[in-house]
Amino acid sequence: MTSTTMPRTTSPRQTWSAVGSMSMCVAMLIASEFMPVSLLTPIATDLGATPGMAGQAISISGLFAVLASLLIPGVASRFDRRNVLMALTGVMLASLLLIASAPNFGVLMASRALLGITVGGFWALATATIMRMVPRESVPKALAVMYMGNAVATALAAPIGSYLGAIIGWRGTFWALAPIVAVNLAWQWASLPTMPPGAAKRAGRIFGLLKRRNVAFAMLGVMLTFAGAFATFTYLRPFLETMTGVTVPQLSLLLLGLGVAGFAGTAIASTLLRRHLFPCSGGCRWGWPQ
Repeated sequence: MTSTTMPRTTSPRQTWSAVGSMSMCVAMLIASEFMPVSLLTPIATDLGATPGMAGQAISISGLFAVLASLLIPGVASRFDRRNVLMALTGVMLASLLLIASAPNFGVLMASRALLGITVGGFWALATATIMRMVPRESVPKALAVMYMGNAVATALAAPIGSYLGAIIGWRGTFWALAPIVAVNLAWQWASLPTMPPGAAKRAGRIFGLLKRRNVAFAMLGVMLTFAGAFATFTYLRPFLETMTGVTVPQLSLLLLGLGVAGFAGTAIASTLLRRHLFPCSGGCRWGWPQ
């Protein structure tokens, strides 16, 4: 990596503050993306849609996340990474405001598509950004901190969303997320270092990796895992309300149990990450992310 791709020198305190801001962004992304799961029934009722239609609000954000993850890295390589991440957070804020005020199902879907752009773009850039910001020996710890935001949001977003939805409504729940994202945007502005653009990336290189058998099998495994998990998770509330007759407090407790189990899994994975992220230190062929 040439010096032109390195971020400006920052103090360790600011560096870890930047990592913290990215962890918070991850938490807000997860909360924003999957909040409709715990609010699916009231959203469908308010917008005159079926639960099946409302569930597509999850699907469309996932679809645009995939497209954004393929296209944004190439675009982002031409700009300061700091500005790109802040722009994506701004898009997330705009999408939340639009979701909270959506007058109909079409606006909701368009707003969710905007959120998907942030989700795909951020995840496509996050790991490489962390690797640019912190010393190599601190990368496992920094990644664990960032992904802890994922675990916290996964554990708490759904039950809190279900609980708040019963008190202030599903729109009020999304309105409540907006100021938190605004604070996160300000934190990013204050902490993220300047990261000048590097060599342009081509989407074709990403597809080229799929020619490697181990990469293709790994991607297939990840795809099937997430497809199965989210096909179940998305319609969990309508199923529980219809088939078991759970109340909103009971639903919140069930979602909390599911989230706590996910938090435990992430904590275990983080421990393994610290031990095995760089088993080929000094001999890796892939190079250091830009």
